[in-house]
Amino acid sequence: MNYYLIAGEASGDLQASYLIKELALIDNSANFRCFGGELMEQQGATLVKHYKELAFMGIEAVIMNIRTILKNIAFCKKDIKQYNPDVLILVDYPGFNLKIAKWAKNNNIKVYYYISPKIWAWNQNRGNTIKKIVDKMFVILPFEKEFYQQFNYEVDFVGHPLLDSIADREDVAFNDFCKTHHLSRKPIIALLPGSRKQEITSMLNLMLTVVDKFPGHQFVIAGAPSQPLSFYKQLITADIALIENKTYDLLQQATAAIVVSGTATLETALFRVPQVVCYKTGRLFYHLAKLIIKVKYISLVNLIANKELVTELIQNELNTKNLTQELEKILIPKTRQSMLEGYEELHQKLGGIGASKRAAKLIVNYLS
Repeated sequence: MNYYLIAGEASGDLQASYLIKELALIDNSANFRCFGGELMEQQGATLVKHYKELAFMGIEAVIMNIRTILKNIAFCKKDIKQYNPDVLILVDYPGFNLKIAKWAKNNNIKVYYYISPKIWAWNQNRGNTIKKIVDKMFVILPFEKEFYQQFNYEVDFVGHPLLDSIADREDVAFNDFCKTHHLSRKPIIALLPGSRKQEITSMLNLMLTVVDKFPGHQFVIAGAPSQPLSFYKQLITADIALIENKTYDLLQQATAAIVVSGTATLETALFRVPQVVCYKTGRLFYHLAKLIIKVKYISLVNLIANKELVTELIQNELNTKNLTQELEKILIPKTRQSMLEGYEELHQKLGGIGASKRAAKLIVNYLS
């Protein structure tokens, strides 16, 4: 069968690459063409356009690059039509992918979606739209299946592919890690300030205010692959280590972490690292967001657990005093143990390893 996949970010490239690998094992006649990245290409897909040519984050960036975005959409439609796939598989990236899904449905192209847009957080009525334009949806969060049921739309929960990504990793000894990255042998507190420039600038400055209060630990920043080293050097005034594009390696060695809300909170939990979750944005945007956000928590960890498993410091609560107090708490053995036990429950809810394999089997079965 001929598969056309679209992933618009680095995370989508990773998860789509796992899916391609599993599809190829099941379907000996499989051919793959994609918008994506090197990882998908390494699994045998013909790469038409790299996700770096698609990624425009934030309203200002979208407005400034609207012509490029429209050209990419038009080119994508033309390329899909020429390839004439048996199925179009969309991976997250809703701003682009939902437009392509609507067009594909109108052109009688079968549309499958792997990793649902997070419509449960806001603009939930898009569930009706997705039901109309997506033939099969494969979700990775346990509560998403129940969410879509309110639209009388049956979706498949396959488990979270992060479990596969982490299970594939080799353990590295702490001393070897420190030697490689020129670190001391003090316990590590990881700082994960996000991936976007504005986010990193505001969050990292706050995170660094607690460094002097923990002399028995070393703080290490997880550098995002999307940002150059020169950008971080402008922000770091203290003698703080930065490790570029090695977040998983860092989490594997960390004793604790301060994490900006997002997928990184779940990654941190799956590495069994106690954490404090942070979120802060502009005052006007925050008050507008409160009007439309429909969830109780901002971290995936708490959303999946359906309780406050990790502390969330949001907006005015995010300050040096509170951040210091919460970090001190998760360094206490009793508090750490309680959080780690919660992580084990979380791990069970996510369905165990094999999400990509389960999704691939379902896709081939449905196509058959």
